[in-house]
Amino acid sequence: MPLTTSDTAHRCERIAPKRLAQRSHFPLMSRISPFTNVISHFFEYDAMLTALLDGEYSRDQLAKLKREGRRLVPDGEYLRYVALGDSQTEGLGDGDDATGLRGFADRFAERLALVNPGVQYANLAVRGRLAGQVREEQLGPALALRPDLATVVAGVNDVLRPRFDATEVAGQLEEMFAELTASSAHVVTLTFPDVGKIAPLARPLRSRVLALNAHIRAAAARHGVTVAETTQHMVTTDPRLWTADRLHASPLGHERIAAALAHALQLPGSDDAWTLPLPPRAIPPAHRAAVAELRWIAAFLGPWLGRRLLGRSSGDSRTAKRPQLLPLSGLPVAPSDTGPEGPPSL
Repeated sequence: MPLTTSDTAHRCERIAPKRLAQRSHFPLMSRISPFTNVISHFFEYDAMLTALLDGEYSRDQLAKLKREGRRLVPDGEYLRYVALGDSQTEGLGDGDDATGLRGFADRFAERLALVNPGVQYANLAVRGRLAGQVREEQLGPALALRPDLATVVAGVNDVLRPRFDATEVAGQLEEMFAELTASSAHVVTLTFPDVGKIAPLARPLRSRVLALNAHIRAAAARHGVTVAETTQHMVTTDPRLWTADRLHASPLGHERIAAALAHALQLPGSDDAWTLPLPPRAIPPAHRAAVAELRWIAAFLGPWLGRRLLGRSSGDSRTAKRPQLLPLSGLPVAPSDTGPEGPPSL
């Protein structure tokens, strides 16, 4: 499909902006409409050649990027980050509605800003949304924002439904992967931890989560999507990474998710420290654990089942907290990362 002048100008703006800014090659060519396709290919070639000569990528790595249809954005120089998803992406468990929700997407955006202070960030996520609803409600607005980086995290709400179909849910995710990558965005997603180790009563859902994770990996591979693998690390099921409802991450959990995404994306300064276990904790005796399960049923599972029977959702009448791309100033202040702040609604 031929590129328009605005498409080309936007693409040139996003391809290795710092490196291209240092060069004097045709400084205003991206605005000359008769040569838009030539210009676009020139800038992409120039960015790849620069990275090859500077030793940032090998020829094989560049060839792989080209086969996957992915553009080169060296050193994590992303400028337009859009987050799609449900309550986890919205930030439940990390702050509250009164002071402002934070969450892994806000924290991940701040990590991007450490690499490129000019990054802008939008968060389209709404709590309670199924994967299909995320696609129907958020994909179009996300594409309209022309992101060069997007996170897509959804599916857990589907796992909790009686008629769960891993293939169908993954199909909704894959459609988002396909459309976003076709628009030249780099997409990042993640796999989900073993819910049976977080909430013992949720053990029957373990096979569903494993099936969904397998489908996510396969779909991501088909579209060059980066996957942050949380399933393989025991720390992701540590209770201290989760709020009292055992469904939403705590502030510390959201921070670990953000670190996992940064590490998967290989952002400068990121590492695998997010996989390290927390200090040992005292294990409660069996009778106290049983009491905790009963309290969890009364405080969280019961009300959640009630809403399902009434056809209601925690996201009813909710809208995205950050529907437009904006600079990072004004994000909620970080809560303590030492543990759960209190139980949000499921």
